[in-house]
Amino acid sequence: MREYRSGDIRNIAVVGHGASGKTTLVDALAFVSGASKRHGSVRDGTALTDFSPEEVERGFSISLGCAHAEWMDTKINLLDTPGYLDFQSDAVAGIAAADGALLVVSGASGVEVGTERMFREAIRRKEPVLVVVSMMDKEHASFETVWDEIKQRLDSRVISVEVPIGEGADFHGILNLFDKKAHLFKKGTKTGEYTEVDVPDEHRALFDQYYEQLIETIAATDDTLLERYLNGDEISRADALNAMKEGMKRGELFPLFCCSSELTYGTQALLTKIVELMPSAYEMEELHAFVGAEGDKTLEIHADDDAPLTALVFKTTSEPHVGDVLYFRTFSGTLRNGQDVYNATRDGTEKMSHLCVAQGRERLEVPLLHPGDIGCVAKLKNTHTNDTLSTREHPVRLPQIEFPHPRVSFAVHATARAEEEKLQQALHRMHDEDPSFETHYNSETHETIVSGLGERHLEVSLAKLKRKYGVGAELTKPKIAYRETIVAKSEGQGRHKKQSGGRGQFGDCWIRMSPAPRGRGYNFVNSVVGGSIPSKYIPAVDKGIQEASVRGVLAGYPMVDFEVEVYDGSYHSVDSSEQSFKMAGIQAFNSVASKCKPVLLEPLDEIEITTPDEYMGDVLGAISARRGHILGTEASQDAGTVIRAVLPQAELHGFATEVQSMTHGYGGFSQKFHGYEQMPAEATHSVIEEARANGAHSKVPAHA
Repeated sequence: MREYRSGDIRNIAVVGHGASGKTTLVDALAFVSGASKRHGSVRDGTALTDFSPEEVERGFSISLGCAHAEWMDTKINLLDTPGYLDFQSDAVAGIAAADGALLVVSGASGVEVGTERMFREAIRRKEPVLVVVSMMDKEHASFETVWDEIKQRLDSRVISVEVPIGEGADFHGILNLFDKKAHLFKKGTKTGEYTEVDVPDEHRALFDQYYEQLIETIAATDDTLLERYLNGDEISRADALNAMKEGMKRGELFPLFCCSSELTYGTQALLTKIVELMPSAYEMEELHAFVGAEGDKTLEIHADDDAPLTALVFKTTSEPHVGDVLYFRTFSGTLRNGQDVYNATRDGTEKMSHLCVAQGRERLEVPLLHPGDIGCVAKLKNTHTNDTLSTREHPVRLPQIEFPHPRVSFAVHATARAEEEKLQQALHRMHDEDPSFETHYNSETHETIVSGLGERHLEVSLAKLKRKYGVGAELTKPKIAYRETIVAKSEGQGRHKKQSGGRGQFGDCWIRMSPAPRGRGYNFVNSVVGGSIPSKYIPAVDKGIQEASVRGVLAGYPMVDFEVEVYDGSYHSVDSSEQSFKMAGIQAFNSVASKCKPVLLEPLDEIEITTPDEYMGDVLGAISARRGHILGTEASQDAGTVIRAVLPQAELHGFATEVQSMTHGYGGFSQKFHGYEQMPAEATHSVIEEARANGAHSKVPAHA
């Protein structure tokens, strides 16, 4: 392919709700432009950017896909993003790597939760947004209905620059408001060919209505044009386009198009408007990178060929027989094939061998990339998503992409015990590919925990785990790290005596146990006087008590927040030893702790739920049903209400999924550890019974 400079590059993130037609549109744009030789189909599993077995099997995008179109001497990098919320991480990465967003809305389904989320994300990043109503050839497609939804639920400043001629099976043309022409598509066309004609008389009134709205809206964003408009002067196509482009960059205008990707109707006009309206990397505002060891200084980064190299890795994938393939966006300086670069994030040097651009699953090797372009490279030694590539002479670090935090967690186990170590290695590799997939080992419950954006996210991750790394795994509900404590004082003796011929074992201690404030932990006090226990054996008593406390007395959980005072005892000059007094300490703990009214402590999490007001009652009811305590509510910055509450971890499993369901996908959910509190008696009994059933060695006191 030819070489493209910064001014001739457009980086577009194609975003929207799942099943709105994003992947089909990307495929059609690449094919119509001639950059792709085949017009694929999601339904047939041949789409350009949905090629992984998981995507082909399920029929929707799971990972970010990269492709490009070449149109009007311009390279359009198309970042096809997943639409479903469980895979939102890659959608965020796509928007971060792009200079503008193409928001796809189904002509039949209209605005959905993913549409709103991605529109807000693009606006938050101050990127221009171009909206396209897809699937205009489908049954029940309605341009007017969808446009009204867009203006009501997204932004009233969305303005139509195209109007469809016909809908559903009758969709056969568009009224191009900028060109003041009608495009009548040739039936059976493969690359969107059309006949351009004057606006037909039967559509003249409709054209005039939409054209007047368009020009009036554009003129309102520019004082000079507004004066000309009010004076009744003609506003040229070039002036209108330029004003539209500037309004988009300021976030004041959002042009609306329509198309049928399967039939390729409207794709040529869309490609033209992407080139004309979307900014190049050269036109975007400068980026600020961090310099200095502490990152306390910033430096402006411009899309300049002569500037030092700066690039950000925004996506990592792993391929069999290839290894990791890293996708990056260059921001300044040229990057040549075989060039050595400096990873400022990890303080290492990498060689960019076999520099490529992606076209779906295919990678095309190129000699160099100019600022603003998107490329990929394989087999780097130690570079990962969110790393900055620069030069050793001018090291900088770009702001990192803020990926969404996981919302659901499960314990994961290898289906074959012999593959546990292999599983751990594979899980960490998968985190490199998907930063929203997290894993850690819980040392208290002895489980490996995986977390993701939803249950479907984790289910797909396990499928990838099996295919890519050959490790079978299953998910289970995580165990809860309960703890035990005491609420009363008591005292007693621990005596260890054993005689088996020759030197025996003897240790004897008296202790008092009392509760300590929550969070204080364990405290040991030595009050022995008169040498009843030699000082060299006191630490052994302490050690025995600590060892016994790890197993508790109720259900096998660690005991915390208590104080032990050793105040008396006895010893044998020959048979006593550190081990004997350690055993005495264990026996003293087991004897006394059970008389101190032991209770269970359960871990609590503080949750924050953002919900539309119409679902607030359902969410509050669900919190109460899970033994939750409401901390407060406040109005959300965007819309709806933020609810803060504290819930037991035991009640939280599956709650994020329930919130998403009851709020129809609009609910936001986050959680963080809050602390431990005493568990209600009824819930305590259930945990103890479960521990007994699982073989925990515990004796429940009569008062428990």
